[in-house]
This record gives sequence, C-alpha cells and structure tokens, in this order.
Amino acid sequence: RDEPWKVPFFGIGNETWGCGGNMRADEYAALARQYSTFVRDHAGNTVTRIAAGANIDDYDWTEALMQGAGSPGFSYQAISLHYYTHTGPWEDKGSATEFSEEEWYLALARAARAEELVARHATIMDKHDPEKKVGLVFDEWGTWWNVEPGTNPGFLYQQNTVRDALVASLHFDGFHRHADRLLMANIAQTVNVLQAMILTDPDSGALVLTPTYHVFAMNKGHQDAASLAAHVLLEEEPRVVDGRALPAISASASTKEGTALVSLSHLDASAPRTVVLDLRGREVAGFSARVLTGEGTAAHNTPEQPEAVAPVALEDVRPHERGLEIVLPPHSFTTVELQLA
Repeated sequence: RDEPWKVPFFGIGNETWGCGGNMRADEYAALARQYSTFVRDHAGNTVTRIAAGANIDDYDWTEALMQGAGSPGFSYQAISLHYYTHTGPWEDKGSATEFSEEEWYLALARAARAEELVARHATIMDKHDPEKKVGLVFDEWGTWWNVEPGTNPGFLYQQNTVRDALVASLHFDGFHRHADRLLMANIAQTVNVLQAMILTDPDSGALVLTPTYHVFAMNKGHQDAASLAAHVLLEEEPRVVDGRALPAISASASTKEGTALVSLSHLDASAPRTVVLDLRGREVAGFSARVLTGEGTAAHNTPEQPEAVAPVALEDVRPHERGLEIVLPPHSFTTVELQLA
C-alpha cells in the first residue's frame, strides 16, 4: 500500500482475566493505562482505545477499570464485555439443532440476560463517567453450542436455527435500548464459527445464509437512526425461566427521515399472537412488514434447503384505530417499516 491503513479501534489485550493473561483487575487496569499511552493518534487518524473488560457479570472488573482509567476517556475510550448463550454447562453446552421446548425457552432467557449485563455494567460506568465519555463495547456475544457431529472440535462449527435468530434479535433489542452507553456490539464470529451469518459446504461449495444472517439484514434500517422507546403491554404474566421473567414479546424501534422501523421478537414456541402497534401521536401513511420463521423452532438452512428459514412478506397486518394490528406467527422475528404522516 502507498498509504497506511486507518486504525479507528485498538484493543488493549483480550480476555485478560483468563486466556489473555490470567490477571487481577487492578493489575490489568494499570497495564491498560500504561499501554494506552503508546497507542497514539497519527496523521489525522483518531484511535478509540478499548480496554479488555469483564467476563459476564464480573462487576468488580468494570469498577477497577473505571477507577484505573484516570480522567474518563483519557487513557482508553471504551471497555469491552463478553457473554455467550448456551443451555448446558461449559463442557456440554447443548445441541444446536436437537433441543426440547424447555431448552428453547432457557436459551432465550439466557440471551435476554445480555441486556441486564449491559445495564448493570453501564450503571457502574455512570458512577465514574456521568458524561459517558467511555463507551461499552459488547464485542463477543452469541450462541455457543456443541460442534456438529463429525466436525473438528477446534473449528467450533455449529448449525444455526430459528432459535439462534431469536437469540440475536433479543440481543439487538437490548442494544437499542442502551444506545447511549453502548458504543459497539460485535457478534463473536461471522463465517463457519459459532453463531455465524454464513456457513459454507466443502463438498458442494455452497454458501448458506443462516437465520442469524437474516435477522442482521432485517435490522439494517436501525443503523444511523434515533432510538425510540418501545413499551410492550401483555395481558398474561411472563413465563419465568432460569429465575428470570421472559415476556412473550420483545420489541425495539427507531426513526429517521420520516420513517420508523419496529422490530418484534415473538418467543412463544407454538402459538400465534395478535398485537396492536400504537404509535401514540403519529399516524401511519404507509407500511410494509416482513417475517422470519420456520416450520419448527429447530428449522435451519442447508445446501439442499437454503431458504427453509428466510424472510417473507407478512400479510396479516391491517390498519387499527390506534395504528396497526399484526398477527405474529409463533417463534418468529418481524420487522414493520412505517411511513409516518
């Protein structure tokens, strides 16, 4: 290259609480502050320095990093967070495609926990940095299942079902609600590893788009938009799973340029549900809706059936006196695009 690469983000280590050094929080905080000094801005390139943050709910780690940063945003401008979703213990995380209804809900409840983690780490950051100069970077998340039978265990190759799609959509909803502190959110891998967007087949050369890919694509309209508050009111009490309430519907919304995008995750494994989208103060000039689901909760795409789970137009949407009435299929993810009057 004639010109150097621009490096907008620079991680100061990775998982330093474990495989990245087995350090204590205060020990790493001092090193992160020291090393950040030498990650400098050059020739108009401004670097966001990211300190290696907590594993799951290690709130003491976040406290130590925020205390050790000195003036907020001076040493490092962000700290990271890692959390994976699985239903079994670390040694036997569960199958990607063979699971019970109980495991369906357990995975979704554990995915929903991601928002709790963001909120609690953000609360600690707010104490030290009320002006939000330091961002939170959720840079490893997603499902982690047992590898597919017959594959190399070291390659972490796993299938991807409707369940994975809703795990992703639940994460997105939580991310949207905390956009004021969350600077970045990266699913751990993209191709052939863990909860990937794309799977390739070495025998046929096929490239398969996973249900998770489609959730990412359907959420693109939220990019560069302003987050809107989305309140879900349900008549029934939420299901309690793994000690946590799991409402049947999760939602998030955003607006830009006279439009709005509403994302609806319907977590019920077997029953459809009718909802009313109440805009409270705005009228709908036009709308379109798409839905992602499959014949069952374990439906997935293969080289032989690459579109077993793919978005299609949702026809069961009609005007309502308060906005729109929508019938959500079971185990589905829906986006509704609105033109606002």
